[in-house]
Amino acid sequence: MTDFLSATYWEKRYQEHATGWDIGSASTPLVTYINSIENKEAAFLIPGCGTGYEAQYLLHNGFTNITVIDFATTPVEAMKRKFASKAIKILQQDFFKHEGVYHYILEQTFFCALDPSLRNAYVEKMSTLLASNGVLAGLLFQKTFETNPPFGGSKEEYLLLFSKHLQIQKMELCYNSIKAREGTELFFIAKKLPLT
Repeated sequence: MTDFLSATYWEKRYQEHATGWDIGSASTPLVTYINSIENKEAAFLIPGCGTGYEAQYLLHNGFTNITVIDFATTPVEAMKRKFASKAIKILQQDFFKHEGVYHYILEQTFFCALDPSLRNAYVEKMSTLLASNGVLAGLLFQKTFETNPPFGGSKEEYLLLFSKHLQIQKMELCYNSIKAREGTELFFIAKKLPLT
C-alpha cells in the first residue's frame, strides 16, 4: 500500500501538526452553500472531515442528521470530545467501506488527499452513497502541486471524471475562496439523478 493511503500516514501528519489543509474554520464556499439549504433534517456526510469545521457549522445552524468520517485517530477523538453532547455520528473508518444513504455529501480536501488512481472509485462510491437527487458539493483544486499529497488537477479532467456517475450542475472558479487559495479552487455541485 502506498504510504499516504494508510491511516498511519494521516495520523502521523496530525501528530506532527503537518496539517496544511486545516484552515481553522469552515470553508467560505461551503458555508455559502450550506446557507442555501433549507431542509434541516437532510442527511449529510462529510468524508475525510479532519477536525470537523463544516460539521460544527451545520450543527450551529440547526442541521440534525450529520455523519463524519476520518481515517486518523487524532481528529476523530478530538471531534468526539468537541461534539460530546451533540447529535452527530463520528466514525473512524475507510470511506470506501462506508455504507449509508445521504442527501448531501460535502467535499473539502478529501478528494485531493487520495491517490489519483482512486478517483474513479471515489466518484462511483459517492454515487452509491447518494440518495436519488442527492448532491455532492464542495471544492477541488485547479492546480498541480510539487509534492503529493495533495493532488491537484484541472476542470476539464474533473468534468470528465464526475460525469461518469453524476450530473454536474456547477463547476466554476470560486469567487469567495480564502485568500491563500484564491484562484486555485473550483466550487462544484454534482447530482445523482433518479433511475428512469
